Amino acid sequence: MLILFIKCAYAQNVEVESIAKSESLRFINPAIFQNVSTKSDNIDVTYYHCHWIIDPSQNYISGDVQIQFKSIEAIDTLFFDLSNSLVCDSIVFHQQSIIFLHQNDQLLIPSSVVQQQDSITIYYHGVPSSSGFGSFKQATHQGNPIIWTLSQPYGASDWWPCKNTLNDKADSIDVFIDVPADRVAVSNGTFVNQQVNGNVKTYHWKHNFPIATYLIAFSVTNYSQIDFTVPFDTINTLVQNFVYPEDSIEADTQLLDLIPTMQLYDSLFGVYPFYEEKYGQAQFGWGGGMEHQTISFINNFGHELMAHELAHHWFGDKITCNSWEDIWLNEGFATYLSGLTYEHLYPSNYWLQFKKTKINSVTSLKWGSVRCDDTTSVGRIFNSRLTYNKGAMILHQLRFILGDQTFFTAIRNYLNDNAVAFKNATTTNLKYHFENASGLRLDDYFNSWYEGEGYPSYKIVWSQLENNIALNCSQTTSDSSVGFFKLPVPIQLIGENKDTLIILDNNYNYQNFSFNVPFKVDTIIINPNADIITAQSIALSQKQENIAQYYFSIIPNPANNNINLNFNELQNNFRIQVIDMTGRVVLNQNYDEAQTISLSSANFSAGVYFVNVVAKEFTTGQFVVVNHSSDQ
Repeated sequence: MLILFIKCAYAQNVEVESIAKSESLRFINPAIFQNVSTKSDNIDVTYYHCHWIIDPSQNYISGDVQIQFKSIEAIDTLFFDLSNSLVCDSIVFHQQSIIFLHQNDQLLIPSSVVQQQDSITIYYHGVPSSSGFGSFKQATHQGNPIIWTLSQPYGASDWWPCKNTLNDKADSIDVFIDVPADRVAVSNGTFVNQQVNGNVKTYHWKHNFPIATYLIAFSVTNYSQIDFTVPFDTINTLVQNFVYPEDSIEADTQLLDLIPTMQLYDSLFGVYPFYEEKYGQAQFGWGGGMEHQTISFINNFGHELMAHELAHHWFGDKITCNSWEDIWLNEGFATYLSGLTYEHLYPSNYWLQFKKTKINSVTSLKWGSVRCDDTTSVGRIFNSRLTYNKGAMILHQLRFILGDQTFFTAIRNYLNDNAVAFKNATTTNLKYHFENASGLRLDDYFNSWYEGEGYPSYKIVWSQLENNIALNCSQTTSDSSVGFFKLPVPIQLIGENKDTLIILDNNYNYQNFSFNVPFKVDTIIINPNADIITAQSIALSQKQENIAQYYFSIIPNPANNNINLNFNELQNNFRIQVIDMTGRVVLNQNYDEAQTISLSSANFSAGVYFVNVVAKEFTTGQFVVVNHSSDQ
């Protein structure tokens, strides 16, 4: 059992990027960039009563949705979102059919009599529009038809009339789905009952927690059901899994992986938020997962996918980002929590590999902020490098700075804050709890790592006299938006079959440090445990640095279109490598004899490069900054 568990984890860790990449690809259809109106902000939706008629063999929906709401201000027109691809048959308001206008993917309902607490029922039918890989998707599995919905971020009104906004959560919902009697309908919340009337079976699901519009969903096919409970200290939580019959034997074993993951999250962040109802997983045909509240839709039952979607029920469902600008509060946390399963439930090398994979992704390009700076681009919202991986690693980096006790206390306080729990949050809300728990001002950290772009590269030059190590730490940044990253820099000192870890509190450039080390050091490794975001960092002994400086110089530095390497004496049979910040070799050239070499950098992107000279007697290198005027 343990061997299978670890094998599954390894496969998921290798393919970790597929979750984020699939979620961004989900929305490649530009038609989904509809202009969801803010005109409905004059009401507060409190309840949806949804009745849908679905035959998974037909790409079609019909039904009615009752919307209960509170008026926030005087209202002369009601607005609800519904795609023009659907036909609105009638609208009943105050027990009467009323006149309405359906245009620009919106229902406009004139009314001079709107009570403080009121309701309206919308009857409709049609073939839904389907954004990307599907707001509303019909497909098959082994010849069996299936229909599922997936609305994030803008697709809810593609298939049902609603207030299609991120931050007006309905307090509760009831979902009734009529399906052919041989099919199973799955939705949010608690299964209430099913009623059979001839060839039609009606499923009733009820959810009594606040829920964002995009998290309401259903799926219909010939599911097999696998149930079990997860025990916590004083309660048990029901887990209901809806699996394709052809996959049920394999899934029966894989699903047990969910139990230690759920218990881990409970121990770190508090009890599963919807324990009174259920946690569910329903298999669907898209190649990833979606954290529909209490019922994640997933393609397979691999460890990291299940861990990621479950994590969203604390971060994304219980607390939902207030704007897609802050989507990292959903995806960065879910990515980090999946990593925590490797830290706590697997051998240590899985956790280290997880962090290294994330850092390599973040530093594969020199630019980009965690804050989503273009919420009209769904590919940018769900950018795997920035939203998922950098979001996860700035959390881990902050944990490294604050310590475990403060870090996890702050997050639990955030999750239990009545101002955001079962509501919406911004990065400012999260920052407040980190500051309150630590007693620190974190403006600089969030300005650098949430708003700012890029990452640091370090150069450490060191020397040792008896037991004293002296170090100088300098830093270059990959993007000009941040001049200097204030970070503790972990370094590992190695020698005489001994090692020790030292943290440099690096607050300014070219900062000097000294330490007592009771052994002769021969190697220093920067960031050995992948606890901070950095790339292309190097540690040189003072002797190596002196030789490097003596051996050759780079003029000019920063360079524009040409880099000149000047050697102190004639060199024979050597090689020059130029390596960019991702580790990619952009130039690799052999030379028979030279004392001065001019390299063209016109085709290099602006940024920091490492120039490595490999000779028979010695290998050494220096940094050069390429700074094209056109890039400024």
